[in-house]
Amino acid sequence: MFSDEKGEFNSHTSHSRLPSLLALRCFEAAARTENFSRAATELHLTHGAVSRAVRLLEDDLGLALFERRGRRVVLTDAGRKLAQAVRDGFDLMRQATRELRTSVRQSRRWVLSCEPTLLMRWLIPRWPDFQSRHPGTDVHLVAGGGPFSFEAGIDLAIRRKDFAWPPEYSVEPLFAEKVGPVCRPDKAADWFSPGQDRPGLKPGTPRLHTRTRPGAWQEWSAAAEQPLPEAAGQTFEHFYFSLQAAVAGLGVAIGPWRLVCDDLQSGVLAAPLGFVEDGSLYCLLAPQPPEAGSLHADLLDWLRTVA
Repeated sequence: MFSDEKGEFNSHTSHSRLPSLLALRCFEAAARTENFSRAATELHLTHGAVSRAVRLLEDDLGLALFERRGRRVVLTDAGRKLAQAVRDGFDLMRQATRELRTSVRQSRRWVLSCEPTLLMRWLIPRWPDFQSRHPGTDVHLVAGGGPFSFEAGIDLAIRRKDFAWPPEYSVEPLFAEKVGPVCRPDKAADWFSPGQDRPGLKPGTPRLHTRTRPGAWQEWSAAAEQPLPEAAGQTFEHFYFSLQAAVAGLGVAIGPWRLVCDDLQSGVLAAPLGFVEDGSLYCLLAPQPPEAGSLHADLLDWLRTVA
């Protein structure tokens, strides 16, 4: 003799007990497709596993849920009633799951590390557009260049490919680097020769350098196939300072296009010789590849759109 606690026949506990979730999933798929084989394929199970799960569910309920007509199965009246209830229940669970995942995603703070001058002159001016497209996301922007570790609290990083990356990193190319000499517009005639066939730098034009990319002028000269005449120059600690020195009229700096495009558009800077690709590129780095619907994937899509 069993107590009520163990589920005595016809007890309240016996009547309220739910069938196996796996059996309900098999039943819902079979009811929707009207075919055990298609249901098995959808659930990555065997035909026999789906058939047994449905049979156990019928035995548990004490009634037939399907009429077998060869390879096709048709719901009985009881089957239609249960199918609708199971479908509604799964829909509610899916909706709750989506809402919970969205809530976690929106409440979590992501840390995006970006090279300082790119962050200051290109990413931050465009960041309100990303925020308007993805309201509720919390991304903390930090300046950083060169090697880094994801174990140091960084979730994603934008870097120029000028150092070796660990092979396990997920690497998504964003855009190729394009560079060219830039200066104040009112200085262009003094420092650049118009040249009918090929304009170039005039001898003695002061050149501005940066310690963070000391070979920038040589890289541009090789990519543009332009000579570098002898000239005096000044060296600054960071790219931003050399570009600001160009704005101030101290000389000509090598300007990566994305770092100076806003100044070119506003007329603060001019690029008399245009821009050429220098063979490097910027990439979005992460510990794992982006998953559809993740902030990583959303950010990658947006970066490629605005680039």
